[in-house]
Amino acid sequence: MSEPKIQSVLIAALGGEGGGVLADWLVHCAREAGLAVQATSVPGVAQRTGATSYYLEWRRAPLRAGEAAPVLALSPMPARVDVVIASEALEAARMMERGFVTPERTCLIASTSRVYTTVEKMHMADGRFDNARIETLAKTLAQRAILFDMEAVTLQHQTVVSAVMFGALAGAGVLPWSVEVCEAVIRASGKGVQASLAGFHAAHAIAAQGATTAAAPAADHPELLEVLRLGAQRCEDFQDLAYAQEYRALVEAVRPSAQSSDALRQAWTEAARHLALWMCYEDVVRVADLKTRPERFARIRAEAQAQDHELVDVTEHFKPGVDEIASILPVAVGRALLAWAERHGKTHFHKGLHIRSTRLGGYLMLRVLARLRPWRRRSLRFAQEREARQAWWAAMQALAARSPAMAQALAGLPQVLKGYGETQRRGRSSYDRLWQAHVQPALDGHGDLDAAAAGLRQAIERTLADPEGRLNAAPRAQPIQWFKKIPS
Repeated sequence: MSEPKIQSVLIAALGGEGGGVLADWLVHCAREAGLAVQATSVPGVAQRTGATSYYLEWRRAPLRAGEAAPVLALSPMPARVDVVIASEALEAARMMERGFVTPERTCLIASTSRVYTTVEKMHMADGRFDNARIETLAKTLAQRAILFDMEAVTLQHQTVVSAVMFGALAGAGVLPWSVEVCEAVIRASGKGVQASLAGFHAAHAIAAQGATTAAAPAADHPELLEVLRLGAQRCEDFQDLAYAQEYRALVEAVRPSAQSSDALRQAWTEAARHLALWMCYEDVVRVADLKTRPERFARIRAEAQAQDHELVDVTEHFKPGVDEIASILPVAVGRALLAWAERHGKTHFHKGLHIRSTRLGGYLMLRVLARLRPWRRRSLRFAQEREARQAWWAAMQALAARSPAMAQALAGLPQVLKGYGETQRRGRSSYDRLWQAHVQPALDGHGDLDAAAAGLRQAIERTLADPEGRLNAAPRAQPIQWFKKIPS
């Protein structure tokens, strides 16, 4: 069959990424080349920021004398799209799910970078969609797949991803006009020309080489040494060097030998990862520190696309309760405060606060909280976390030699512990319930450990799927009210 006279391009971009600019550039290029062209856009929602799909069709060659103008479509049809380009991996998956990418016709150009959805961020464990599945699907469904990290190229050249996508289209050889036409259109735009051209040429070179990915997917089970290195860095950032050395000592003491089974090595690798996360638990001191770091303000300004002369005002929303206050107090004082709140029915009291961290008063308030880090070791929350953590680590050591399967399941138990305040209280309740039902019987020598491992793993999965604790909540008494019937 001869090549169709009409070429179709579908652009999938998130809000603020310049998808409309890219569509305009393509329209201008097509007109410069003397081609009939049409472009439409369809707004959507990506649960991260507004997502818009841009669809373009143009005639592959100029009209000859006496030839009728083509009829161009307003929207894409499944299995009828020649080129699909996506600025983000999950947007590429969405295009594939809708049937726009086919092995008979479509060239897929997509970024391997991710902007995580609300659902992914809310998941109690690692709720991220597996990028390796997207890559496999792309290579299976597309006639040709060009995958690379567009976000990295964008940041490297201080431009917007639309320029990178434009360069990838040109480098893939799917545009019926020259690179010089693309460059002229970028220059004619008059905005960020040098940065746009730099990003354009970098992406052009990558796509011309037929890149499949610029960043290999993370391994399913990272090496223990790498986890140890990253965990120690996190602990030092959270507290101090001594805390990082404490973490290293704990992990080094249980490092499996080269003769150990794969299951045992995986168990201790996962345990080391969760140990670092547990030792760096969230509290108001940590939150205040993270919210006032210069790199955070720089990131916010970059996301808002603020110029150097423009002001960006950031308002932090806090809702501290008695638990949060007690958690950072010395052990005896914190327990006394909790006891007082229990006696007076104040355990669920919260106070909403709006603090502007970009104003002097708000910033200083948060920095004062952040400076409490040296006192954290004396706090009630630190003592509580250390006691529970030491019991879990001791259980890992006791059960790992007897059942690697049980060790693997137990290594994932700390996943149910999250955040602070009400979230932390629910997580602690779930943790205690799972410990008493599955871990303590195993430590006491009751039942088959492999069966217990399967039960614990399933219980953790159910708990993570029910972060609010509704399925395991105790029934509450509901009084019945009787009303006297009024005669009609």
